[in-house]
Amino acid sequence: MALLHRSATAVSLFVSAFPFPFALPSPHSRRTLTSLLPKLTMTTSASASGSGGSTASTRHTNRLASEHSPYLLQHAHNPVDWYPWGEEAFQAARTRDVPIFLSIGYSTCHWCHVMEVESFEDEEVAKLLNDSFVSIKVDREERPDVDKVYMTFVQALYGRGGWPLSVFLSPNLKPMMGGTYFPPDDKYGQLGFKTVLRKVKQAWDTKKETLEMGGTLAIDQLTEALSISAKSTKVSEDLAHRCLKQCVDQLTSSYDPKFGGFGPAPKFPRPVEDCVMLYQHIKLMESGKDSEARELMRMVTHTLQCMARGGIHDHVSGGFHRYSVDECWHVPHFEKMLYDQGQIVNVYLDTFLITGDGFYSSIARDILDYLRREMIGKEGEIYSAEDADSYENEGSSRKKEGAFYIWSSEEIDEILGENANLFKDHYYVKSSGNCDLSRMSDPHGEFKGKNVLFERRPISYMASKHGMSLGEYTKVLGDCRRKLFLERSRRPRPHLDDKVIVSWNGLVISALARASQILQLEPKDMVFHFPVVGSAPSEYLQVAEKAVSFIRGKLYDEITHRLQHSFRNGPSKAPGFLDDYAFLISGLLDLYEYGGNTDWLHWAIQLQSTQDELFLDREGGGYFNTPGEDPSVLLRVKEDHDGAEPSGNSVSAINLIRFASLVGGDRADTYKQTAEHLLAVFEARLTEQSVAVPLMCCAADMLSVPSRKQIVLVGDKEAPQYKEMLAAAFASYDTNRTVVQVDPKDTEEIDFWEKINPNIAQMACSGPPDLPAVAHVCQNFMCSPPVISSDELKNVLNKK
Repeated sequence: MALLHRSATAVSLFVSAFPFPFALPSPHSRRTLTSLLPKLTMTTSASASGSGGSTASTRHTNRLASEHSPYLLQHAHNPVDWYPWGEEAFQAARTRDVPIFLSIGYSTCHWCHVMEVESFEDEEVAKLLNDSFVSIKVDREERPDVDKVYMTFVQALYGRGGWPLSVFLSPNLKPMMGGTYFPPDDKYGQLGFKTVLRKVKQAWDTKKETLEMGGTLAIDQLTEALSISAKSTKVSEDLAHRCLKQCVDQLTSSYDPKFGGFGPAPKFPRPVEDCVMLYQHIKLMESGKDSEARELMRMVTHTLQCMARGGIHDHVSGGFHRYSVDECWHVPHFEKMLYDQGQIVNVYLDTFLITGDGFYSSIARDILDYLRREMIGKEGEIYSAEDADSYENEGSSRKKEGAFYIWSSEEIDEILGENANLFKDHYYVKSSGNCDLSRMSDPHGEFKGKNVLFERRPISYMASKHGMSLGEYTKVLGDCRRKLFLERSRRPRPHLDDKVIVSWNGLVISALARASQILQLEPKDMVFHFPVVGSAPSEYLQVAEKAVSFIRGKLYDEITHRLQHSFRNGPSKAPGFLDDYAFLISGLLDLYEYGGNTDWLHWAIQLQSTQDELFLDREGGGYFNTPGEDPSVLLRVKEDHDGAEPSGNSVSAINLIRFASLVGGDRADTYKQTAEHLLAVFEARLTEQSVAVPLMCCAADMLSVPSRKQIVLVGDKEAPQYKEMLAAAFASYDTNRTVVQVDPKDTEEIDFWEKINPNIAQMACSGPPDLPAVAHVCQNFMCSPPVISSDELKNVLNKK
């Protein structure tokens, strides 16, 4: 909290300049606006967001009409004279000598659209803004660098933040005051937006110099507070053990034994929590602490089962909503975000690997099949999000949250006929509506008479209750879900944000690549029911490669080796940020290891070099979030918080450790040294607040392992025996394993390995030339004798 205190001191000077008391506003709704954050380096991903629908008249057209961002285009016909972020707006503010009103949100943000309808479509508000301010609208998903600056300011000032983010700036872009959602008029003791605008104008007219000085001081203090670096390039010897144990202990203390998850409602899937629990589970098993290990596993499996049975899971079409407003995962905030889907898939895949239970692999398929059906464009690009709100029918005048996803009992009867009662019993559907399991589910009666599908009992119990075999019962449910899907498809769809974000695509590319091998471990007689398609696992690899090809073709410069951040009707103006590089590199490493195409590994190495050039603090350690080349972005920070998305530094640390086991010589040493210096930067955070950085805790432990296990698989990659051995290589959960695939007859591949790791090239070329597959398992600077069958490989890998 010291960081917040230091930053708050910086802004206290100009807070007193405003002639009115100010507190961070929050809407009067069942949904809270934001999460409280103990450190500035945390990202407020858990804001209450969704979307509504704009009903603005097209009498007005502003500068946003020429933008590509779906969020900016939603505001293109507001009477507010909006500018996009850029020099034209900044110059206008300087010329007119007026403050800037900066509004930041995203296209599927519920409260962003509430504020649009209430304020930005209002002629009186528009006149106040147009007369006395230069108004700038920013899509936080398109410009996370801009959002980070002003979200950090608001969090420092009030301890919390969220979207819409509403900040008043001086013409030199220094923040003066800010908040989130404002109602249009004063009510419930809270200042309305009109009042705020008038009072900010009054303060600017009478105390401009004080405000500008306070804004400058605030940015200076924030810059100092966030300038984290490490004098030592080494971490403490026992750091890995301490931070990993502390993180897991803190999570287990917050575990909900009844409904799963870590912490109270609202409940957000935070996959990095499950990742660290699974990681520690395996470490405990390896050290003979079976009882402790099983307890951690029980927490993860119970959480994943409750999530999958809950309303946060879209039972009809697949995929997961953003979060649950109640403690039982029942009533969700209905938007679907791409970054959730990719990470949740990997957690279910890992749990399947450990347990062998097809329930978890089927949920992974459920999510991936939803993405293939709803979220992928013609060229393989993967879209960003689906809205929470939609019209109830074609004649509706306004959107409602969840309208696309909820059902009345009568609708179920009409659509499902003779199977309606069985389905309603299974999914807790009632004529009065079923959002009654918690006082937090629907406190204002918004869903009265409506049902969010929810499995209160395990499917085996329900099949027995209805006197049916499990196979017969699951088939009936699948057929019912398909009928509901077809009926739902006739409803007005929620808005699709078809922006392509490199970092989020990277998360999904990883999941797709891993699924292509891990799902081959499913029983051959496993039966799938809608919305799961039952595709051959190899199809997921094809989807991943198509997504990567889109990014390389549309968002990568082959000359400069740089990425652009996003694409919609063309690349965005924003450059690639740390997360774009780190998450994509992680996806490429998985694409190589699970798919075997060295082109992806070669590109990953190139991207890592560019990442180091643009973001690495070579003296202080760690990576900055931006390249630091845009003078309008006033803060450059080193992000560490593993929240709804993992931090770029956590993912980068793991990437570097993985690279070090793929390349040879000095380059491998450099990768490990860079990773250790990065972890040294955040050692205090790892020690004092490890629960905020669970993935970085895993990275610290990975670095402490003396030597990663290498499985070098040599042979004809299309041969059945080779494919069997590849599947065996991935048949267990092992985060400290690297799989290298080499075809000794491919001269380009051998040349590639000669350059980056001659030992692997030599290993590939020294084996028997007539065998379709040979595996070498190496660890602790020694290799086992070569094996030539999948059973032999499993035996070697299972030796302790």
